[in-house]
Amino acid sequence: MSIRELVAVLRRRWYVIVPTVVLSLLAALHLYRSVPVAYQSQSSVALLDSSAASKLPPSFGNPISNAGGALVVTADVLIRTLSGADSARELHSLGVTDPYTVGFAANTSGPLLTLTVTGTDREKVLEETNILTGFAGEQLNALQAAAKVQPAYMVQTAPVVLPQTPVPQLKSRYQQVLGVLIVGVGSGFTLSFVADALPAARRRRRESSAEDSGGPGRAGRRRSRGRRVDATALLTGYLALAFFIPSNLTLPGLGGVGTPANVFALLALFWYLATWLAGRIRSAPGTRLPRVAMWLLTVSVLASYIANASRGSVRKELLGADRGLIALLVWVSLVVLVSAGIQDRARLDVLLRRAVVMGTIVAAIGFYDFFTATNIADSISIPGLSSSVPQITTLDRGAFTRPRSTTAQPLEFGGMLALLLPFAVQQAFDPVRRHLKAWRRWGPVALMGGALPLTVSRTSIIGALIVILVMVPRWKPQRRWTAIGVLVGAVACFKVIIPGLIGTITALFASFLSNSDSSTQARTVKYSAIVPYLDERPLFGRGLGTFIPELYFFTDNQYMLTLAEMGLLGLLALLFLFLTGIHQGGAIRRLAVGESDRELGQAFFASALVALVVSATFDALSFPMFAGMFFLTIAAGGSYLGFIRRAAPKPRSVEFPCLPADQHPPTSSRAPAPAR
Repeated sequence: MSIRELVAVLRRRWYVIVPTVVLSLLAALHLYRSVPVAYQSQSSVALLDSSAASKLPPSFGNPISNAGGALVVTADVLIRTLSGADSARELHSLGVTDPYTVGFAANTSGPLLTLTVTGTDREKVLEETNILTGFAGEQLNALQAAAKVQPAYMVQTAPVVLPQTPVPQLKSRYQQVLGVLIVGVGSGFTLSFVADALPAARRRRRESSAEDSGGPGRAGRRRSRGRRVDATALLTGYLALAFFIPSNLTLPGLGGVGTPANVFALLALFWYLATWLAGRIRSAPGTRLPRVAMWLLTVSVLASYIANASRGSVRKELLGADRGLIALLVWVSLVVLVSAGIQDRARLDVLLRRAVVMGTIVAAIGFYDFFTATNIADSISIPGLSSSVPQITTLDRGAFTRPRSTTAQPLEFGGMLALLLPFAVQQAFDPVRRHLKAWRRWGPVALMGGALPLTVSRTSIIGALIVILVMVPRWKPQRRWTAIGVLVGAVACFKVIIPGLIGTITALFASFLSNSDSSTQARTVKYSAIVPYLDERPLFGRGLGTFIPELYFFTDNQYMLTLAEMGLLGLLALLFLFLTGIHQGGAIRRLAVGESDRELGQAFFASALVALVVSATFDALSFPMFAGMFFLTIAAGGSYLGFIRRAAPKPRSVEFPCLPADQHPPTSSRAPAPAR
């Protein structure tokens, strides 16, 4: 459906869209005038060790002040105490009736606490902040007195930022108004196409019955005007925004999910709904599997969202849960657009080729970053966008700068390239593209594969090894030995051109195996640190997007993060999604007739296996570019599987031992395509 056709439907059904928009405007105006302005006041308190604690416990001193060797643990105990139900009841009796939060101060690693009170009465909020600040010191003294700590060894609280004058929080008010407008306009848009689809469906039934009875009908006389916008064109726009706008640049207030690419994907989902309601598009047979897997993930995310609403979440967690729903809609949009929106195998081939070409450009930017010891994305500034990761800097490991290109982090850069590398290899060997020059076929393989070790990351090397171990053994002996020789030569070239790089990577794995690496030890500590959060809500979790590092810690493991945020149900849904991609790749390889399609199935198998393994090395779905490429490739695998199944000859049976005349096994399921 073209843009002209979308506008024509809205013009025809003006009596639906106009009243709905007017009602949403009136509701937004009423909300703006009736909802009182919220005011927020903050204070900061530091914990000071006792001057008498000259020796470590238990032989001497204060056991609370030295728990774990730092006052950070004491601060964590105090935060949990102040956030408990008993403290809330006592504060309520003291007059603190408005919502309050207690947490570590942002961007600090010491025992510095921030106390926040939010309410609609400016003077009362300031008074409540003073009460909460004094109550924090009283609770700390009570904890130590209960532990029979001598007064000389008690940890003390010292206000470093006195209760501030309450500041109006207009942002939340505007967000509520904007939410009402979005819901109203979206509902009017959807109802307009529903109202247009019902008579159109009746008209199609009448025309179909007229054609069956020999009548002329009108379907054959209709011609669409203008160039149609299809799912491939929209997904190409998404890819361009995802690859070429740094993924740390987002719309203010939306965090990491507010990238222009994600916003474009949500708009594309509206296009699909309009086209589907108008009866212009129907999902192709045999492509349901990725949508079923996505449905299971959606159920787990919604269950975790409800679980988060049922507990005492702080404001940052509530906002994180809302962002998690936005991320889910983006993922659903990608899966639906690819698996149900693309109706032609050739258009799906075009989409994958464009993804590989754009990924190659991102890899080339990574080479520039590595050899110039800069990050080109740092110099990109787009009006209206702000960085969701303000502290991002150029990262080094050993003597090398770790490139991130237009991604937010070197791990995302390496993981994304590892996902696309199997398709670059498959397209290089594709007989349909043999008429192209060698540099056009093998350039993406060289740039993507060569950029992976430049990240000086175990994740990238593991991803590259998985691609090699999955794809190379399936090749014929001549090609296999040639590939092994090329790989050995590439390692030798890296050793000569970039001295020390191979040794640094080898040392990374050696320290990992000996458990002497600091990053490995940090991950091991987190395994035990996350257990209490898993015990609290084991089934549905705390809510997607709520395990915020500012409040908790970095997990560096997607499976741990999923367990904490979505519980066991979410982990099973995520594993089913990974296994769906692996199954689709294997099924394409088994059902394919031509060698090219069998290699394509192996590429999908390798890509899904890469995602399964590297998700244990970093919180993969927290990065928008990696997550987008993952869901796009999973959906593309389901769509290809549907095409392969429909093209495969029907199996012989006892009644029909011979194939029909029009179902002789083809030598290849695709015809040569023109150069692009």
